[in-house]
Amino acid sequence: MKTVLMVAEKPSLAQSIAKILSRGSMSSRKGLNGACSVHEYTGSFIGQSAHFKMTSVCGHVMTLDFIGKYNSWDKVDPAELFSKAPTEKKEANPKLTMVKFLQVEGRGCDCIVLWLDCDKEGENICFEVLDAVLPVMNKPRSTERTIYRAKFSSITDTDICNAMNHLGEPNRNEALSVDARQELDLRIGCAFTRFQTKYFQGKYGNLDSSLISFGPCQTPTLGFCVERHDKIQSFKPETYWVLQAKVNPEKESSLTLDWDRVRVFDREIAQMFLNITKMVKEAKVESVSKKEKVKQRPLALNTVEMLRVASAALGMGPQHAMQIAERLYTQGYISYPRTETTHYPENFDLKGSIKVSSTFSSHSNTLKNWEMSWLNWQKGHDAGDHPPITPMRAATEAELGGDGWRLYEYITRHFIATVSADCKYLQTTISFSIGPERFTCIGKVVTSPGFTEIMPWHSIPLEESLPHCEKGDLFPIDEIKLLEKQTSPPDYLTEAELITLMEKHGIGTDASIPVHINNICQRNYVTVESGRRLKPTNLGIVLVHGYYKIDAELVLPTIRSAVEKQLNLIALGKANYHQVLEHTLDIFKRKFHYFVDSIAGMDELMEVSFSPLAATGKPLSRCGKCHRFMKYIQAKPSRLHCSHCDDTYSLPQNGTIKLYKELRCPLDDFELVLWSSGSRGKSYPLCPYCYNHPPFRDMKKGMGCNECTHPTCQHSLSMLGIGQCVECENGVLVLDSTSGPKWKMACNKCNVIVHFFENAHKVRVSPETCDLCDAALVDVDFNKAKSPLPGDETQHSGCVFCDPVFQDLVELKHAAMRHPMHRGGQGKRQGRGRGKGRRPGGRLNPKKPKDKMAALAAYFV
Repeated sequence: MKTVLMVAEKPSLAQSIAKILSRGSMSSRKGLNGACSVHEYTGSFIGQSAHFKMTSVCGHVMTLDFIGKYNSWDKVDPAELFSKAPTEKKEANPKLTMVKFLQVEGRGCDCIVLWLDCDKEGENICFEVLDAVLPVMNKPRSTERTIYRAKFSSITDTDICNAMNHLGEPNRNEALSVDARQELDLRIGCAFTRFQTKYFQGKYGNLDSSLISFGPCQTPTLGFCVERHDKIQSFKPETYWVLQAKVNPEKESSLTLDWDRVRVFDREIAQMFLNITKMVKEAKVESVSKKEKVKQRPLALNTVEMLRVASAALGMGPQHAMQIAERLYTQGYISYPRTETTHYPENFDLKGSIKVSSTFSSHSNTLKNWEMSWLNWQKGHDAGDHPPITPMRAATEAELGGDGWRLYEYITRHFIATVSADCKYLQTTISFSIGPERFTCIGKVVTSPGFTEIMPWHSIPLEESLPHCEKGDLFPIDEIKLLEKQTSPPDYLTEAELITLMEKHGIGTDASIPVHINNICQRNYVTVESGRRLKPTNLGIVLVHGYYKIDAELVLPTIRSAVEKQLNLIALGKANYHQVLEHTLDIFKRKFHYFVDSIAGMDELMEVSFSPLAATGKPLSRCGKCHRFMKYIQAKPSRLHCSHCDDTYSLPQNGTIKLYKELRCPLDDFELVLWSSGSRGKSYPLCPYCYNHPPFRDMKKGMGCNECTHPTCQHSLSMLGIGQCVECENGVLVLDSTSGPKWKMACNKCNVIVHFFENAHKVRVSPETCDLCDAALVDVDFNKAKSPLPGDETQHSGCVFCDPVFQDLVELKHAAMRHPMHRGGQGKRQGRGRGKGRRPGGRLNPKKPKDKMAALAAYFV
C-alpha cells in the first residue's frame, strides 16, 4: 500500500479537501507544530490502494532574506545589496517549525500531491514544500512519478474530485517568476529604504514615520495619488456661462432644455446669445428621434473589479476585502478570488451556480431567461488562470454576518447579472430651435430592465416625461436665463480609481494590489478620507516630488510595468530567470548611485516641509558626553537627540519615555530614562548610550537595564533579576523597582508579568538564593496596618516561587502591550543574565521551578 502525502495552503482548506475525498471517513490529529492538523484515510490512488495523509502549510514556508551581517543597517553600505550581498531562504515563521513538521509527515511517503492555491504564488510554495519533503520521502523506482499537482478553483465536491482525477505537475517557470520578483523587491526596496531612512531621519525630527520606505510597486502607487494632488493644487477655476431655457408644453409642467453649445467662457458673448433668444416667444421643434438602446450586463467578476466595488460601494479597503474574500473561499462559499479572467470557461457549471444563486431569485425574474445561447452571454477576457469569481454554496446573512455577507451578496448578484439579459430602453431626443440657437431634451423609457433588476443601482434613472410632438410644433417659452458657473477641480483619488490606474499601468498583480495600497497608508504617505479617498500627506508629497526631481522613472509606472512584463515572460518560459534578474538589478543599481549622488535635490524639498532635529522635541535627559540636555522627539520613530554633539539615540518604540529619577549610568554618565507600555504593562529603565552601543560582548543593540550584565550596577539584571521566566525559555523575571506599591516583576524577553506583594513598603532582591530552585530571594517590608504576613509581622525574606508565606501573594499575568514587538526588530535573543551559569559574587542563577509551575498557572489571567 502506497503512502500519499497531500499538502494544502491553509489548515481549513486541508480539512475541507480531505472531508470531500474521504467522504467523511477520516481520522484527524494535531501536527507537531500545533498549527496544522493531519487528516488520514485510505482509498485508491492511480489504480492502487493507498494511505492518504492530508495536511497543510500556513502560506509561504520560506522567505527570502539577506544573510548575517547584511541585515545590519549600520555595518553595510546599501549599495552592496544589489549584487554583493548573498541571500538565503529562511523559514517564514520559525515558531511554526514548518520544515520540520513537513519532514516528519513526509518521511516514508511514496508520493506527494500538492493542493496549493492555483496561482504563481501557489506554484512557488509547491517547490518550497518539495524542497523540505523530497529528501525524506521514499526513493522512486527508476522513472516512477512521485510528484503531482492538483488544479482547482473552488472547494466543491465536483471541482475537488475532478482535480484529483486529473493531476498535473507543478510549474517551475511560474515559481521562478515569483523568486525573481521577491529578489528584485528585496534588493531594490532595502537599498533605497535604508539609505533614505537613515539620511532623512538623521536630519529631521517631525517626519512622523518610523520607516521611509521605497518599493518598486509601492512608489508608483503613491505617485498616482500625488499626481492627482498636484492637479488639485494647480487647478485654477474658470468662470463660464450656460444658457438655460424652459418651455411649457402643458399648463401643469415645464420642460428644461439643454443648450447645444453647452457653455461659453466669454461673458459678453453669453449675454449676446441671451439677448437674441429673449426676443423669441416660442420654441420650435426641429426634429424628434426615437432609438432603442442597450445597457450591457457586466462582464464576469475578476479580482480587480471585486476590489473596486468593495471600496467604492461597500466601503471596504482593498486589503480588508481580499481577506474576507479568501475566508469565503476557504469556507467554500465562493470560487478562488484571485483571477484576472472575465470569461466563463466552456465547461463552467452554469446550472449549478444558478441553483446556488436561487436565494436571490425572489428579488427579480431575471433567472427565467438564463438559458440563452452560449454566445449571447459568453464575453470577456480569458487570462488563462482561474475562472471568474462566482458563488459556490448558498449562504444566509446569519451564517456570514457583516462584511462577509455584504461581499458574498454582491458576488452573487454580480454573477446573476452576468447571465441575465441586457437592459433595454427607448431614448427619445427632441431638438428645439429658439431663434438661431439649438436646444435639446432627452427622455428614456425602460422597455426591459434585464440585469438591472438584480443590480438596481445600475438601473436607468427616471427622466421627466416628454410630450408627444412632431417636427414644426411650437411651444411657448416659460423662461430663458443665463447661469454663471465655475469649473471645479478633480477630487482626490478613490481607492477604486487607484486600483484602475494600477491595473491599467501594470503595477502589481491582482493579489498584490491591495498590499501596495495598504503599505502607503501604513507608512503615513496617504490618509484615507471620507468616501475612501486617498489624500497624500506632506511626507508622501515631498518624497514623490523628490523622486521626480532626481529620477522620474523611480516613481513613474513605466519601468515597473516593463519589469512585470519580463516576469510574466519568465512564467511563460520565454525569458531566462538569471538574465532578467541581472539586467533589472543593474538598471536599478545605476539609478541608486545617481539617487545617492543627487540626494541634495530631495533634501531641499525636505528642508521646506520639515524641522531639523535640533529644533524638534523637548529637553528630557542629559547627554553623558557634553552634559547638556538632549531633546526627546516623540514623532515616529521616537528618539533622543543631542544638538551639541549632533548625536541621535534610538529608543524602544510604542510606549512612553520619561526621566528615571535623574540617575546616571555608571559606565558613560548618561541620564537613565524609563520606558513603559502603560499601567497594565511592563516598564524598565535604560541608558540611551548603552541601548545603542552595547557595553558588553553578550549584549545586543536594543537592550535595556533589565538585560544589562553589569555586575554591580543597581539597575542591572545582575542586581534585580529574580528567576527564570515561567513561560519562555530564555527570559528572566526582573524586579520593576518603580512599580510600588503595586509591585511586579516582568520577563525581560516576553510579556509575562508577575504581580506580588501589593501595598508593600519596600521590595528588594536579596544576594541569597533559594535552596530548591536557585532563584534569588526577595526581602519584603510591609506597612504594619496592611501587612498580609501572619502574626502581625511586617518583614519577610523568601523565594517567590517556593516560600509558602508568599504563595498566595503572587499573580501571573500577560502585559498589556501596545505592540507585541515593543523593542522593534531585535528578533529572538538568547538567554543571559540570571538565566545560566554563576553570576559574579557567587550567586547561583535560578532554575525554572518545575513543582511551582502549576501553582503559578492557576493564577494566569
